[in-house]
Amino acid sequence: MPVSEAKSEDLPCAVCGCSIFNPSLNCEGFSFVRCKSCGLVQRNPQPVKEEIISRYSKMYGNDYLAYEIENEAAFLKLQQLALKDAGFEKLEKMLFARNEKQRNAGTGNSPSVLDIGCATGAVLNSLRERGWHVTGVEISPAASYAQKKRNLDVRNLPLEENNFPLRGFDAILASHLIEHLNDPRAFFTEINRILKDDGYVFITTPNISGFQARLFGSRWRSAIFDHLYLFSVRTLKRLLSNTGFKTESCRTWGGLAAGTSPKWLKKAADFLAKRFNCGDVMIIRAVKNHRIAQ
Repeated sequence: MPVSEAKSEDLPCAVCGCSIFNPSLNCEGFSFVRCKSCGLVQRNPQPVKEEIISRYSKMYGNDYLAYEIENEAAFLKLQQLALKDAGFEKLEKMLFARNEKQRNAGTGNSPSVLDIGCATGAVLNSLRERGWHVTGVEISPAASYAQKKRNLDVRNLPLEENNFPLRGFDAILASHLIEHLNDPRAFFTEINRILKDDGYVFITTPNISGFQARLFGSRWRSAIFDHLYLFSVRTLKRLLSNTGFKTESCRTWGGLAAGTSPKWLKKAADFLAKRFNCGDVMIIRAVKNHRIAQ
């Protein structure tokens, strides 16, 4: 069900603040514009924050939860592969080695991770089994499932309303989330506040600079009503830099979507997209640069 356009607003570019846009993608019933200055693609006007929160917390309801439960094994596998590509396992080894030294010295706790938009908590559950201290944020009904079925600490409020402590997390994950937010700059500013100095953030989101987006244009599978922003590698790196982060790694994957081409062609396209880093989805690993944090 589309969000009422009566409750919408025009917003400046989330990356550079420019208010001049050119037409970009003309989709069925809605459209995207491109910032004339930095090239960020966004919906404008877009539904206000209250409409967005209502949509995910109420309108999706049990249908969304059933979808997440049905697909969580596949989603977990994809996210684990993405995190591995982005160097999460190397970070994990480093943190646990440091933690062991601190324990021997009589100080230190398990490394802490926050998963924002954690859905049913499958990723958090797997990390808890590996020794992490885990916390999640999820505003949809999936939060209750993660709390009751997995006994996870999952907060059912938008990130900024949880008042997490200053520098409380070693690592923060956000998979397929930032494209849904009205104010991604405020989101990264809050992440910077609650992330420990030299802590890491792992961001997964569709890549509008990828091969698939260029091929399909307005028919690209990520050019949908629910997505308010469509980042390229360049615009996401710039936003991270503007909010006090240094990008260390960017990996992409996905050449052609399933069902759009013969299997042999999809396999070849997927291989090439990953090989030349022009895939449909990207994951960026960035470190908090506390020396330049706002």
